Amino acid sequence: MLLKWRVPKTIQWVVKLFIIFLIIFTLFRLSTYLAFRPKTVRITDVIPSFFLGVLFDVRWICITLLPVLASGFIPNFTPYSSANAKRFWTSYMALVTFVMMFFFGADYGHFAYVNTRLNASALNFAEDAKISIEMLWQSYPLFWILLALIAVVCFFYWLYQRAHKTVENKNNDQSIVYRRRWYVLSIAFLLIGIYGSFTKKPLVWQDAFVFNDNFKSYLALNPLENFFTTLGFRKPEMEDRKAREYFPVVADFLQLDSNASTLDYNRLVLPASRALESKPNIVLVICESFSMYKSSMSGNPLNATPYFSSLCNDGIFFNRCFSPHFGTARGVFATLTGIPDVQLSKFSSRNVESINQHTIINSFEDYEKFYFIGGSSEFNNYRGLLQNIKGLHLYEEKDFSSPKVNVWGISDKNLFLEASKVLTKQTKPFFAVIQTADNHRPYTIPEEDKDFVKRDLPKDTLLKYGFLSLDEYHAFCYTDYAFRKFIEVAQQQSYFDNTIFVFVGDHGVAGNATALYPNAWTNQRLSDEHVPLLLYSPKLLLPQQRSEAVSQIDVLPTIAGLVHQPYLNTTLGRDLLHPHKKENGAFIIHHDEGMIGLVTDSYYFIKNIRFNQELLLPVTDNIPGWTKPQEDSIRKVASVKTSALYETAKWMLVHNNVKSLN
Repeated sequence: MLLKWRVPKTIQWVVKLFIIFLIIFTLFRLSTYLAFRPKTVRITDVIPSFFLGVLFDVRWICITLLPVLASGFIPNFTPYSSANAKRFWTSYMALVTFVMMFFFGADYGHFAYVNTRLNASALNFAEDAKISIEMLWQSYPLFWILLALIAVVCFFYWLYQRAHKTVENKNNDQSIVYRRRWYVLSIAFLLIGIYGSFTKKPLVWQDAFVFNDNFKSYLALNPLENFFTTLGFRKPEMEDRKAREYFPVVADFLQLDSNASTLDYNRLVLPASRALESKPNIVLVICESFSMYKSSMSGNPLNATPYFSSLCNDGIFFNRCFSPHFGTARGVFATLTGIPDVQLSKFSSRNVESINQHTIINSFEDYEKFYFIGGSSEFNNYRGLLQNIKGLHLYEEKDFSSPKVNVWGISDKNLFLEASKVLTKQTKPFFAVIQTADNHRPYTIPEEDKDFVKRDLPKDTLLKYGFLSLDEYHAFCYTDYAFRKFIEVAQQQSYFDNTIFVFVGDHGVAGNATALYPNAWTNQRLSDEHVPLLLYSPKLLLPQQRSEAVSQIDVLPTIAGLVHQPYLNTTLGRDLLHPHKKENGAFIIHHDEGMIGLVTDSYYFIKNIRFNQELLLPVTDNIPGWTKPQEDSIRKVASVKTSALYETAKWMLVHNNVKSLN
């Protein structure tokens, strides 16, 4: 039919390319469904997602092919005008295919890691390209992955040339008169495809969330649509109106005396009778990927952290502590500022609007302040965040004599030993933060640590108790080894008896926690945020085992409450040891899915900020222990409180800065 109508060869080629791309996109969506579908989702359940997905795919196929058709307005530049033009346009298609395949591959890996489509959050790592690439190179077979990608692109380059030749051969005996109207009509069809609708309302990213289900929605989207749309989420957004609306809820939670007209969250906290007058040193250890369910403290029979578990028996241990989110940069930010990093697609440590934050550490007057990191403080712009700490002494990889072991710098064991050397020399009280990194890919165990003993465990046993590989298990055990080396060395130093050691995970790790915790921890990824929190000081603190729900943002107020000096608290963090703390709870956010929630001693409430979805799940058992009226009442209160904490955190990211408080 195309030949009968004397359709230009360029348009015939574009039709073939359109079909090829549509097949590629559809196969990719099908493979995503087969690889990542929840057990309860059948193929018939996602047919609407596939239909909507075709519209998104057509949009990006049309965007890709538009330049080829536009060449029709320059007859001497069409793919059939000359050999050079053919070479240019087939190379263009190969380059576009390379970009698409890169996005598809990255999206597949992103989905496998965090169960969501690739989005603009990935740029957080691109901003530290050198370190990120080095980490990937040391962790994954990037050479072979890149080689496979090139091979695939070469195949499609050959396919595009073959399609070009097929059109050429079929039209050898045809006399096709150049008519611009064919190109006008064809481009009009492409523009309709880009618009995505025959109505006044164009196809938009939010349309994918009509299914009220994250998996179905993300299945409908493609990685290009999701990535370029979420670029708009990389600036802090807040509304004074919403912050004022929810102020009474947050004021009640924080036990404030101020009112909504001023949005004043500041409280000057005076020393309590339990505060220590010995001016104790503080050593705060932010532990990389210290997931509670993988540890010995959870009862995990693989017993990866026996030494740390013994410390917990001798300290104040919170076994239900939660980071507000997943990610080291976000965890460090929340710990040091007391604000959940609710910025959706960019770390707050990299946003100029939110980087200059007040921190309670500055209330420790007459204290020397230190920060120790085994690698570079430029990663995730930790250095910019740390500039908020007055008089800070920053030690990083270049300042240590210990050798670099991988992309993250020196080993955690050597980081602890190097830090202890510095702290031993101090004559004034000190507040030191040590940020570990070894419990992260590429999971390097230094050759020098001959006394670290590895265990050989069956794959099915590792998977049953939450570990994806033996290397991951050994890295977790090595973390415990490094803790033991640190405390054993510190015990020999004069500063030990008057020092409070605080250990908190930067975030947890998703995985199978069903052998140890109720289903919500695995199915709703609560294990992503569940971390240990320990305050250890045998000479200063009486041991306690605490099981209430607490947050990473509570760490600094709790530490400050132990020291006999006033401190200014301006954020959502609370003193966990205060005898009159009103209620227990921790705010949770999964940025990519748009999920926010509140975990308490008995339930985990979740709601979506993009569509109407709410879940209320028990955290102590798999079976809810409440009646329908009770559930409705809990859900109503939890929904308001969750939104209140979210909107307040958004407001604080912009307003809790140093300039606003001065």
